[in-house]
Amino acid sequence: MSRARRLGRQLRLAALVLLGGCVYYNGMYNTNRLAKSARKSEREGRPFEAQGYWGQVITRADSLVLRHPRSKYAEQATVLRGLALARLNQCQDAVEPLGHVALVRLSTDLTEEASLALGRCQLQLGDAGLADLSFARVLNSTDSARRHEARFRHARALRLDGQYEEALTLLRESPDPRARADLLLALAGAGRTDEALVFADSLLALRDSTVAWDSVVAVVGRQSPRAGSSLVSRLERDPKATPELKARRLYEDGVRLTEVDSAAALARFQQAAGIPGGLESRERARLRLLRGSMSSARSVQELAGHSDSLAALAVQSTPEGLEAAALEMEVTRVAQLDDSTAAGVPQGDLRLFLAAESVRDSIHAPVLAASLFRRLADEWPASPYAPKALLASQRLDPRDPDGIQGQLDSLYHDSPYLAVVRGEEAPGYRQLEDSLQTFAAAQPSLMTHQGPGAARPALAAPRARSGQRVLREDLVRPGSSAPSASQPATRPDDLPRPQRPTPSAGDSTSSRRRGVEQ
Repeated sequence: MSRARRLGRQLRLAALVLLGGCVYYNGMYNTNRLAKSARKSEREGRPFEAQGYWGQVITRADSLVLRHPRSKYAEQATVLRGLALARLNQCQDAVEPLGHVALVRLSTDLTEEASLALGRCQLQLGDAGLADLSFARVLNSTDSARRHEARFRHARALRLDGQYEEALTLLRESPDPRARADLLLALAGAGRTDEALVFADSLLALRDSTVAWDSVVAVVGRQSPRAGSSLVSRLERDPKATPELKARRLYEDGVRLTEVDSAAALARFQQAAGIPGGLESRERARLRLLRGSMSSARSVQELAGHSDSLAALAVQSTPEGLEAAALEMEVTRVAQLDDSTAAGVPQGDLRLFLAAESVRDSIHAPVLAASLFRRLADEWPASPYAPKALLASQRLDPRDPDGIQGQLDSLYHDSPYLAVVRGEEAPGYRQLEDSLQTFAAAQPSLMTHQGPGAARPALAAPRARSGQRVLREDLVRPGSSAPSASQPATRPDDLPRPQRPTPSAGDSTSSRRRGVEQ
């Protein structure tokens, strides 16, 4: 090959190299130009236009990295792609490319901008500790805007990480108006409730719309339910609060107060129930009041007196309306006990036992449930479920333990249920439980009830049938199974007394004890 031809070939190779370099240099130049346009649009208050530019940045950066993965601009393009994703609020996808900022040397401006974006995304994703590491890179920036943003975000990360005192020190010095809300939350988180309430008064006077008041109430209420309630009272004057928001604040305040001041909690529920227009939270409060009143019922007649109130609530197409419809059907079934559980009515003892369980587990009226369990033992003393009912009554109302225990020892000493309590082998226990469960499953569905709450049966069914739960842990256990067609359950009336069948092989004493203690 002549010297001229070799020289020509070398020149062509050099031209190709230069051309390739120009291609990815131009690609990086255009990507940076688009990012610059996006920032300019953001500064000038044109967010939709900025989003369009950031979308183009992602496309250009992806193309550059795909075509030239080994170029010196590949890492810069990756970081710009992450920055664009963060600007478009796609933090889940932005964190990985933004993480490259710690691995490469870029311009100071891009490094600090990317670090702030990475920290904000990590905060949004719930990792305050990692976010703080990103903000730390910008705390001493020579750019005042980025420095102030980093210090504000650093203080917020400390607060979210539970370092309230450290956050307070920084937030008190911050000139950023956004720091007011964080300062209030930090005061509440640090347990300085009195100071937080005073500061809240000042923010309310300023009508500061940047404060997330519901978050503040939640934090203050966790520290002190009474202080949280005081703040809710202050917020009642909020002119921007909708009826639903007011009702929700009152209802949630009542829930927090329940454990510390039942009278104040009741007053909050009554306030929430009286707010016109606050549909969802108002209905929740009404249902809560009804449940509270029903839980104190001492007789079937007293419980049945709530049927009309439940029916009025059940017409609402809300979760609370569905729950009220299910409760109304439970109450109706309990009110009909006299007709189906009188002494001598076939299987009346089983119906009475299931009704007592429904009152205990669904209606949550312990005094009435205890009296129904005792009624079973009084009216059906020969029932194999009488000792189980007495044990349940004893747990709910232990005011006369000696009397019930004496009755158990004298009349039901050989009962499988007493044997389980004593930790002994219990012949017949499994069959008794299977029979009760089979009877419960065979009862007509509560959804056949044609009362006011029957309009939405399918949705109400799960709650309505909750009273048919017989045992929580004994229905299906390893080594035992519910009766099948090939092995029908023995009816309680068919069981020989006192000799009873042997329990299944997998029926351990410890699991049987849990069943009796329900």
